Formats: sequence, structure tokens, C-alpha cells
Amino acid sequence: MLNILVTGFRGRMGQAVATAIGEDGEARVAAGIDLGDSLEEALKKSEIVIDFTLPSFTNELVEGCVASGTPFVMGTTGHDDAQLELIRRASEEIPVVHAPNFSVGVNTLFWLTRRTAEILGEDFDLEVVEMHHRHKKDSPSGTARRLAEILTEVRNLSYDEDCRHGRFGDVGARTNHEVGVHAIRGGDVVGDHTVIYAGNGERVELTHKASSRLTFAKGAVRAAKWIKSEGLKSGLFDMQDVLGLK
Repeated sequence: MLNILVTGFRGRMGQAVATAIGEDGEARVAAGIDLGDSLEEALKKSEIVIDFTLPSFTNELVEGCVASGTPFVMGTTGHDDAQLELIRRASEEIPVVHAPNFSVGVNTLFWLTRRTAEILGEDFDLEVVEMHHRHKKDSPSGTARRLAEILTEVRNLSYDEDCRHGRFGDVGARTNHEVGVHAIRGGDVVGDHTVIYAGNGERVELTHKASSRLTFAKGAVRAAKWIKSEGLKSGLFDMQDVLGLK
């Protein structure tokens, strides 16, 4: 049995991860922590951590995992550059699976997004639209950002310089070297993502819609088991590695 520490245990994703672990049969919840609980004590009971919390907890978690030599699977989004560098440095000492989305379907969408952009070429305008529940704090979603990053990579563009996050006012005609990124918030939407390739006379759309957080939770458990089965000692991986899509 794989002993897993679940952070944000009393939250919606934490409970989904606990449910996914309970349904797996090859893993168990060794510890679950939330605000006010001891990370150090929980790490002593665990072989690996699954984290879907907030960036405000990331530094403490990463430093604790490095100190204890505990691998972690992280689905938290909204990190700044310094935190991403902290995660990268941690991966030099322990195995880390860090992904914006652990859904098998979304990771298939990542692959299809790249391949479609390569096939269609530069005659198609590129836009990403995402919708999430009203409580989501970061924008765009980590998944939408990754989709946009894939598109900018194919087009040899810069995410920071060439992505247009929504449009307001007299912004002028759309250029050929931009990727639109649009965030919608409302209701209890778990997560919808659409990549639009708009050409003259035709349009291609790739869409993934999640209806349950359990989808992401099961993917994270799969990633945790993958780290153990591969016998990894260090390295930075994502869900594409776990699924063998690279």
C-alpha cells in the first residue's frame, strides 16, 4: 500500500483525492492536513504527498518535502516565478510531478492542441476560452495557461508578450502573432476548456469539459503510484510523462 499525505484535506479537492485513494485499492490516506495541522508530523507517516491547495502554502510544503525526502504530486496553480523555481530546485533532490491538470482527457487535449496547431499552420487565429466555478481565485486557469503556452511554442511566440488576456475598448484589429486567452467565472462549473482555431471559411474547436473533481483526483493518484512504480529518485515531471505522451 502506498501511504499518501493529502493536503487541504477538508476542502473540495482534498476530499475528492481522499475518495480516489479509497477507491484505488493500492493506496491509503496515511495523513490528511488542513489549516492549523502539523505538516512535519504528517510527513513522518507518509511516502508521498498530493497537494491541491493554494500558492500561499507551497513554500512551506516544498521545503518540508525536501527536508524529509518525500516526493510530491502538485496540482496547485497560480504560482509566481520564484515559486516555480523553488519547485524546480526541489526536483533536483526528490521526484516531483507538477501539472496544471491531472485529467487524462485534458492531457490528451494538450497533445491534440499541439498537433492541430502544427497541422493547420499560421493561417488560423488561435484563442483559448476557459470557464470555472465562481470560487476559483486565479485567472487564467493553469490548464488554460498551459494550452496557450503550447500554442505560443508552436508559433515561436512569447506567452508573456503575445497572449491577450481578454479584450476591452479600442484594441485595434487582431494581429497574426497573438493568442487570445479568456476566463469566465460562474456557478459550480468544475472546468471547461476550449481551444479555437479560426481560419477564413472554417473553424476548428477542441473542447474538454470536466463534470467531477474526481477526474483530477484519480489522475493525481495515478501520478503518485507512477513515481513509486518507476522507482524515481529525483526529477521534474508532468502528467504527460505519467501517461507516456511525450
